[in-house]
Amino acid sequence: MSSISSEIIDFVKENDVKFIRLVFCDLFGQQKNIAIMAEELPRAFEMGISFDASAVRGFLDPGEPSDLFLKPDSSTVAVLPWRPAHERVMRMFCTVHHFDGSLFEGDTRGILQKAVQYAADLGCMCRVGAECEFYLFRTEDGVPTLEPFDHGGYADLFPLDRGENIRRGVCLALEEMGIHPESSHHEQGPGQNEIDFRFSDILTAADQLMTLRSVVKSIAGENGLFASFLPKPLENEHGSSLYLHLSLLKGGRNLFETSGPKHSEDAESFLQGILDHIVEITAFLNPLANSYRRLGDGQAPDSVSWAHQDRTRLVRIPASAGEYQRMELRSPDPSCNPYLALTLLLHAGLDGVQKHRKLSPQGQSGSALPKSLGEALRTAEQSEFVRSVIPESVLNRYFSEKWKEENAFRQAGNARALEQKMYFPYL
Repeated sequence: MSSISSEIIDFVKENDVKFIRLVFCDLFGQQKNIAIMAEELPRAFEMGISFDASAVRGFLDPGEPSDLFLKPDSSTVAVLPWRPAHERVMRMFCTVHHFDGSLFEGDTRGILQKAVQYAADLGCMCRVGAECEFYLFRTEDGVPTLEPFDHGGYADLFPLDRGENIRRGVCLALEEMGIHPESSHHEQGPGQNEIDFRFSDILTAADQLMTLRSVVKSIAGENGLFASFLPKPLENEHGSSLYLHLSLLKGGRNLFETSGPKHSEDAESFLQGILDHIVEITAFLNPLANSYRRLGDGQAPDSVSWAHQDRTRLVRIPASAGEYQRMELRSPDPSCNPYLALTLLLHAGLDGVQKHRKLSPQGQSGSALPKSLGEALRTAEQSEFVRSVIPESVLNRYFSEKWKEENAFRQAGNARALEQKMYFPYL
């Protein structure tokens, strides 16, 4: 057992921690957990805690050997501040293993860890800062409604913005968990909010997005509200985005940092690699039928292009200086599995670097982004790049489940009603 694990066990004993949530997610980014009593923590560190993988969407099928094991990552430990101070609750993200100790290839967090190692072998590191939007809705007898919590607009104050105390509670809770949000504000839609994160390494950024979802939903629920990360919950209002700010480092130096109009050759190749592969990976960045109501709605891009500062483009280079110089990808939405999304984006960018891709002219529009989940799935299925990055067994399960969704919507008489039934209560 590592010294850090021993320190955590001592902390648990000395600080009245009674429950430890071992957190992971299914193939599609839905967060899961097994809560163990404090006395079981040494066993969790040494052997892992078993669970039924056949009951987790996208993991294993009934009839297959379905005992998998959760081993906590001690670097992700955090006490949940919204839970009682007496008999406290702690959380750690986990890696998923087979009984023999080998990694389960369907563990998407593990897939991203391998991508991080691949980048490190090339002498590279990717930093990510995320802007995540969500809606707050009222509830009726504990059931979510589609009535927004307020009717504020961009950067409004109270009384138009009634979500400020929720955002405050979320940001303070994140800080207590060792996560550093950068800013928060009311967004353009009624009841729509945004919380932004500082730059961090790519795995930490994915963990932070998973944490944000659970913290927002928990604090909203404690206040009698329902938080939705659905990309387009309201037909005629702004969709919710997950803007991803990426920079590439070599030898600790940000390759996007420049004092002139051009970035380094590797930075531009990294950007071009993402432009080259974005259509193929859209099924993972925008994974719901509902996602395609948002793309092309005037706020989200619908074609492949880049420009300085222009928010209508797929990629923009924000006005910034020094270490804050980066690219911003504007197509993803908050329903994606961040581990899969960031794995594919990292590999796409590095593919551009390895091939020394030249950056296309600024403002030049290229291919259209997929206009439906079905179109995105067909493109991804035919992609040699996607198949080179994600294990075949994982792709087969992903495509199988997503085609079931797509077919259900094709056959639905009222697709909007099906979205509200299939997605809204869970996202």
